Amino acid sequence: MSLQDTLEMNIKRIVDFLIYSKNFIIRKSPLKALVNYIVESLKDFLTMKKKLRMAQYRLNYHQHQFHKMEQLIAENNQHSFLRGNNLNETR
Repeated sequence: MSLQDTLEMNIKRIVDFLIYSKNFIIRKSPLKALVNYIVESLKDFLTMKKKLRMAQYRLNYHQHQFHKMEQLIAENNQHSFLRGNNLNETR
């Protein structure tokens, strides 16, 4: 093998690699995926406070519903010690 053949083969390999790289970038577009990921992360970061407030609101609402249900169960329970000051008037 001569020096010219070796150079031609290496140049062909570099060109093939560049063609494969170009096709990969066109097919997968990693830069676009990175930009989309950064934009989504920014949106999540900027709306974090709103999401936290919504979660706190839902938690407070469910706690309120839970306490209402507990109170109804205690009022309708036949054991007077669960009802506090309310006595069973039917006895």
